[in-house]
Amino acid sequence: MTLCRFKNLKFLGPNKYSEVPDGGWGWVVAVAFFLVEIFTYGTIKIFGIFLLDLKTEFKESNSRISWVVSIAVFVMTFNGPLASVMTNRFGYQFVVMIGGLLICCGTIATSFASSINQIYITYGFVAGLGYCLTFLPTVTILSKYFNRRRSLVVAVASIGESLSLFALAPAYSAVRDKIGWRHTMTLIGALQSIVIVCGALLRPVVIVPRESDSTDADKSSPKELEALQECGHVEGSNQESCLRKENEIIDSYGTTGVSDLKCLKDEKSPEENALLQKGGVKETERTPTVTSQENDNEKQGIKDCSKLLDFSILRECSFILYSLFGLFATLGFFAPPLYVIELSVSHGVERDRAAFMLSIIAVAEILGRFFIGWILSHRLFSGRKLLVLLVCVIIMTLDLVGFTLVKEFYGLAVCCALYGFFMGTISCTHIPLLAEDDVVGIERMTSAGGVYVFIQSFAGLAGPPLGGVLVDVTKNYGAAFYSCAIGMGLSALFLGLVRPAKKGMLCRRGCSKQSALNQQNKDSCEEQNGEQRQADAAAAH
Repeated sequence: MTLCRFKNLKFLGPNKYSEVPDGGWGWVVAVAFFLVEIFTYGTIKIFGIFLLDLKTEFKESNSRISWVVSIAVFVMTFNGPLASVMTNRFGYQFVVMIGGLLICCGTIATSFASSINQIYITYGFVAGLGYCLTFLPTVTILSKYFNRRRSLVVAVASIGESLSLFALAPAYSAVRDKIGWRHTMTLIGALQSIVIVCGALLRPVVIVPRESDSTDADKSSPKELEALQECGHVEGSNQESCLRKENEIIDSYGTTGVSDLKCLKDEKSPEENALLQKGGVKETERTPTVTSQENDNEKQGIKDCSKLLDFSILRECSFILYSLFGLFATLGFFAPPLYVIELSVSHGVERDRAAFMLSIIAVAEILGRFFIGWILSHRLFSGRKLLVLLVCVIIMTLDLVGFTLVKEFYGLAVCCALYGFFMGTISCTHIPLLAEDDVVGIERMTSAGGVYVFIQSFAGLAGPPLGGVLVDVTKNYGAAFYSCAIGMGLSALFLGLVRPAKKGMLCRRGCSKQSALNQQNKDSCEEQNGEQRQADAAAAH
């Protein structure tokens, strides 16, 4: 297949480390993620500045125009599995660059739209798909460059979203007043082309364990030797056959830092050569027949396609519970940004003063991201990250209830500050925490992230309409905050069960069956590998 040739497309070569760098090129990736945050979630959040212009020009209602953002967010999250499949198949760089191109084209095309239905397509579907292909792969590879500092770096880099709401929204509003909304939309689309450059900077990570002498080579597992031997005679399209060894090597190393291990033709290190020689197979002695290689490649290509998205994670109780946490937590996010101004006005606060509530939320969200990054990077909380997140979710639940109890400006301002602070702590950690061993682990984060945001997408689409229905029925804006508090409370319940499930306290029968199945698959794979080695030896003779 022609598209499969893009699988190993690299615009900058991989970075090889002996362990997770916790820095190095990871700082460049962090800057790239900061910019991606500005031009994905940050741009979605400030789309409201065009609300009045679109309403006036197209003679549409607020409800019809608000569906633009809802569709974009839904497409962005619903296609999470697609982003995972494409990332596993083509790599981070290619996928993010394609996503940046879609964002740029979709936003610029929006400036030429003649109806709101066209904007549904250009911004909702085209740009929304671009947002999907950029955000998730970028945060995933950033998590792979860091281990001890992961939480701090992701939290700090994610402030681009809040910074866009706080600083760029007023700037774009001023530009819109000068040149109109269409030219401003074109300008935003042109700036979003920066995402394409960010995609090219996402160099893959290759972890090559340090082997100081031959004694260390003696300790290498047969799986490592077998994988390196396989890499030694890769040619052209046969590079795909090496990828089937990646999961086995990850299991052998048993660390969270092993990721994106690929066969690097003509770049074998002295350590790899030592392992190859120790395994008793030299590269010049490998002379398999072309016909057998092509047949093996074709069969292996079919197997690899079935592993592009690892749905086996849906059999893990811990991941299911964590996904339910994300689903119900998403229901608790929407009410304050949408209804806090109207809630304040209904309690007698002047509309000009009520508008400051959004600024309070934005500033507090930035502080919350810094705080949670610093807390989770501390050694004291290294094994208690889920517990810290649980505390933040519980406080957020109480704060949402508080919105319905206070009646004056300063009380509402305190609730907004608390909401923004803990919104920042939760929003910048819930996806990166998938990389923790208490959930799924770093080696399965790519597939898990896609399925996770896919499940979230339904709450993101249903949350705002649900709140609107409750407000219309009860004639009280506080009803939307009650629904959010209930959703956030349920998310705390599911989050509290994640770690016990991972330890086997829940679903023990399912876990034991899964372990037996994994062992059976492992034994079958080793048997097939033994037959392959015998066939290769016979072909060499």
